[in-house]
Amino acid sequence: MADEALSAGATARRLGVAVTTLRTWHQRYGLGPSQHVPGHHRRYTSADLVRLDIMRRLTAEGVSPAEAARWARRASDDTVPGGASVRAGSRGVRDGGGTAIPVGRAGPAARGLARAAMRLDTVAISETITRSIATDGVVRTWDLLLRPVLVGIGERHAATAALIEVEHLFSRCVSAAFAAVVAGRPAPAAPPRILLSCADEEQHSLPLEALAAALAEAGVSHRMLGARVPVSALLDAIGRTGPAAVVIWSHIRFTADAAQLTALLTAPRRPLLVLAGGPGWQAETLPAGVIRPVDLAEAVALAVAVRDSLDQAAAS
Repeated sequence: MADEALSAGATARRLGVAVTTLRTWHQRYGLGPSQHVPGHHRRYTSADLVRLDIMRRLTAEGVSPAEAARWARRASDDTVPGGASVRAGSRGVRDGGGTAIPVGRAGPAARGLARAAMRLDTVAISETITRSIATDGVVRTWDLLLRPVLVGIGERHAATAALIEVEHLFSRCVSAAFAAVVAGRPAPAAPPRILLSCADEEQHSLPLEALAAALAEAGVSHRMLGARVPVSALLDAIGRTGPAAVVIWSHIRFTADAAQLTALLTAPRRPLLVLAGGPGWQAETLPAGVIRPVDLAEAVALAVAVRDSLDQAAAS
């Protein structure tokens, strides 16, 4: 492998896989680029390429992605990709297959939605989500309907390396439903005081879209920056808009760099509230003054509290 650090596109071409595959391996299994220059996207090093080549070879042989990723993460100079110990050690550890999407103890609505997802039935998916939001609201729809199906799709993909098309189509339907909620609520007259952003290199933005829809439903205006926001860009946005609260989302530990939170806390226009959302953040690594909401409902409640306190201060 060459010693130069490569972009995602160059790495995909080198390995003969799709860029979307690299992103899935990054988000699901932590096999992402490790070279980081502040203010720029991360790049893949030669060591990253070794791990990814192990991942590619093992999954091509039928090893489950989760098991292949475990071997890839253990890779060192003396565990050569494709070596006998790697192949032999991973046989027989295949995860279960099946064609249904598991939804755990979720109710019949989630099971029906999972079946519609397997059929790639865009109309049925969209109608089910829209009906649930109208009846139960965004938070309950996310917690009781959408998350079980999303988790189930992820579990089935980890076991079989399949359902990428299901995940992509289902996620697009969910995004469209949340966007419709935001578009259908008149924006408050006051400028948005809540800024929503994914951490640097974090591409899993769907939970942040759920928060945006829930805030719109609660009458709290916001600005959404979306996925993969370098900390320098986030600080520029804070400097220009002066938000009262900033939510920074991390789905996996790889993107949960606490230095990003420290940068927010020491910014010239420091927000009143900094929220670290997502399972990537670990409570013990958070800087003092950062709050980690336990779920979507708590994140909404904190944003509403900030909005209400600002309104009260303006009225007094």
